[in-house]
Amino acid sequence: MQRTLLLTAMCLVTLLISIVTAQKKESLRTQQRRALVQAEHDFAKAAADRGTRDAFLEFIADDGILFQPGPVNGKKFWTERQPRRGLLSWQPIFADVSRAGDLGYTTGPWEFRPNGPDDKPVAFGQYFTIWKKQADGSWKFVLDRGVASEKPFTSKVLQFPLHDEESSDYTQSNNGPEGRTLLLRLEKDFADLVAKKGLPAFDSYLADDVRLLRENAEPLVGKNQALNLVSSRMGTLSWTPSVADISASGDLGYTYGVFQFQSGDTTVEQGSYVRVWKKQGKWRVVMDVMSPDPKK
Repeated sequence: MQRTLLLTAMCLVTLLISIVTAQKKESLRTQQRRALVQAEHDFAKAAADRGTRDAFLEFIADDGILFQPGPVNGKKFWTERQPRRGLLSWQPIFADVSRAGDLGYTTGPWEFRPNGPDDKPVAFGQYFTIWKKQADGSWKFVLDRGVASEKPFTSKVLQFPLHDEESSDYTQSNNGPEGRTLLLRLEKDFADLVAKKGLPAFDSYLADDVRLLRENAEPLVGKNQALNLVSSRMGTLSWTPSVADISASGDLGYTYGVFQFQSGDTTVEQGSYVRVWKKQGKWRVVMDVMSPDPKK
């Protein structure tokens, strides 16, 4: 009996050592990304169990933004909205967090079933959500945006950035108001270069692993694919940023504002955009989402 108990205890100790060793092999930043992904899964599960309205009210920050089509306070929007039938479901396939672990984002496919889980989906797209760590250590989202498509573009493979600086040391020189001013200045420089050189100027600002979301298009991953899509449109793109925010570590931030796409003097498309900027030696755009307003 004692030998059996001893062997059981030894097995448990060995198992605990294996778990701790496996966790140590994963960087802290990877663990933080997994925690963010879990928050996203919890959000989606809450929507399936209790409905979209209650789930959004639980997981959105008090100052969280939705686009209807312009930016509105999400908490107020969902508080005033009556519960509706139907299931909005989604799944994260990519996530990243700042080195400070206080700011992150997720993206992946979404679909809508008007009569619940047994119904066929009738609407599809890709969502994009920015999350902030709260004072109690929980993740709440501060911005939710996405694009629609006529057919699903799905992937069940979860990915994180391939190349990262995993050092726990980081500078605080570009956070707070200075960092937000920096990002807005980068946006202006970016817009000015596009105005001067046209859409190929995206080459100077996109990261090699950039992700692009556009209406009725498969999510594009990688600079070459992104440039092919951007350069394929004939016309003039312009934008005006309105808000920027940045992580405490000064290495990850986002901007949003309005854009216009024109052909000659005719406005072909206008709407809102969101970009995520990441310090990769130089600041680069790692996420670019453009969502046109509904046609009137």
